[in-house]
Amino acid sequence: MANADSNTPARPEITPQQLAFADSLATLLKKPQGAALDLFQILDICQQYADGLIGNDNHTECMALCGRLFAGLEILKNALKAPLPDHLIEQLTLKESVVDEYRNPLSIESETLREYCAALTIALLNHQDLPEQREHMVGILYEMIFVLAEDLKAPRFVRGSGGLKMIGGEALHGVY
Repeated sequence: MANADSNTPARPEITPQQLAFADSLATLLKKPQGAALDLFQILDICQQYADGLIGNDNHTECMALCGRLFAGLEILKNALKAPLPDHLIEQLTLKESVVDEYRNPLSIESETLREYCAALTIALLNHQDLPEQREHMVGILYEMIFVLAEDLKAPRFVRGSGGLKMIGGEALHGVY
């Protein structure tokens, strides 16, 4: 054991990097979730939980992250059904002059992709897999969460002389 004047850690098995991650994990697990968050905020938190799962071998931490991720995905389910607030519509809107530079969104529905992510999260929570399978499942979940976020944050609308309309589609009167 180290004395008060020593620079030798009392617990050499705990490194400064582990302490930093433990602090960031505690902060991450304390992030609020709920209906007060907008779609993009929910997606950001889900991405952070998925990121925390990558390379994490601590069973307790993984279960906590999976639980919070699943809760975030359930909140996301409701956010996908709710009307978009004006500030998100503006972030998802292009000017007519740049529409040609836009890539098409995924062909899979956002809700279906969210359900796939939730199913993988439940499978990870059940912990009925081999360690190498778990690593692959976490990797797939991570990729799917990021693809979902990228797709949902991609421009959907164009504002032109005729008002707001879907990219390549019809004019909108109420956006949901």
